[in-house]
Amino acid sequence: MTSRTTQALLAAVLCGMTALGAQAAEKARPAQTDAGRKQRLTERAKQQSEQFFARNDRNKDGKLSRDELPDGARRAFDRVDANKDGAITPAEDIAHRVARFQRVGQRRPGRPARPTPDVADVKYGPHERNVLDLWLAKSEKPTPLVIYYHGGGFRGGDKRTINPGLLKGLLDGGVSVAAVNYRLTNVAPFPAQMHDCARALQFLRHHAKKHNLDPKRVGATGGSAGAGISMWLAFHDDLADASSKDPIARQSTRLSAAVVYGAQSSYDPRFIKKLFNTDQVESALIAFFGMSKPSDVDDPKFHPLFEEASPINHASAGDAPVMLFYGQRNTPLPPNSSGRQHIHHPKFGFVLKEKLDKLGVECVLKLRKDYPRGSPVGEYVKFFLEKLGVKPKSKPANRGK
Repeated sequence: MTSRTTQALLAAVLCGMTALGAQAAEKARPAQTDAGRKQRLTERAKQQSEQFFARNDRNKDGKLSRDELPDGARRAFDRVDANKDGAITPAEDIAHRVARFQRVGQRRPGRPARPTPDVADVKYGPHERNVLDLWLAKSEKPTPLVIYYHGGGFRGGDKRTINPGLLKGLLDGGVSVAAVNYRLTNVAPFPAQMHDCARALQFLRHHAKKHNLDPKRVGATGGSAGAGISMWLAFHDDLADASSKDPIARQSTRLSAAVVYGAQSSYDPRFIKKLFNTDQVESALIAFFGMSKPSDVDDPKFHPLFEEASPINHASAGDAPVMLFYGQRNTPLPPNSSGRQHIHHPKFGFVLKEKLDKLGVECVLKLRKDYPRGSPVGEYVKFFLEKLGVKPKSKPANRGK
């Protein structure tokens, strides 16, 4: 049931209630919402936990010892091992994941609340995760659009993780915003994630008139996996199929701008090994390419997938301008660093900027040291407004409802 349907039903019920009954209903509603949210988080945690145990439970005893965990995960071992018996059970792992998801979903003090989407959970494709939310900037003229693609290593994450400050800044600037879910690697490997997100972009372009959107001014943003998807679309040849009977498939997948953070400019494990002088393969990439073990990197059948998935391989003159931000310190890593250490390193940004500069494609690269006392979100908004052709307003727009 959509949020708008829920609100309509609730309004009808309240009309027939006494004041006391209305107060009781209003008190009950948050509890039901919280219970539903916890159920969703638990289901998501179970799914991720099953994948994690399948990859790491080498002796198949249904538990994980410290030695069986990847290097990065060992640091959390004592926190996850709730009964301190020296092993992690599925129940302990799930409980830890649910608690972590709940912490991530809590609003930080001083951060604006995420407004309710104008249109929620719209299906753009056949899979249950092919849904998007849409916030519409108030304007008499068609507005530009920025699409948020969530991170999570292609195996987790959700559209609700959109930064509320970025969302508010774009809406106040007269830019509408969409947030997209896509299939994860437990369902389908690459290229499903990129193609889902391209489909969402095409869907929004197809329905641009309905939502007062300008289909010629569309940007994308996201972190980590969402950053890679955004750049892949920004650089990739247009996926529009002019001969398709599906009118959505005939829409362009090209972008006007992208702002990304913690981006991997390449997903090719061979490229990453050379860039960071490491023999480690990030576990998310194993699932992403449908591999079963790190040594599959040497199997030639996967090499075309590595090359097609990597945004840097598609960059060419005339591509959309991009802004890159890296929160990880730009410090050298030890030889054979783990994926946890190198997968968000600024070296991904430097190697991409070097290529884009040669191509004449605008690339703004920012590091954590460039924002010692604040957040780069304001710069994200400014970049989008400029590249999407929006004149900054002297006063923030009152979006209203």
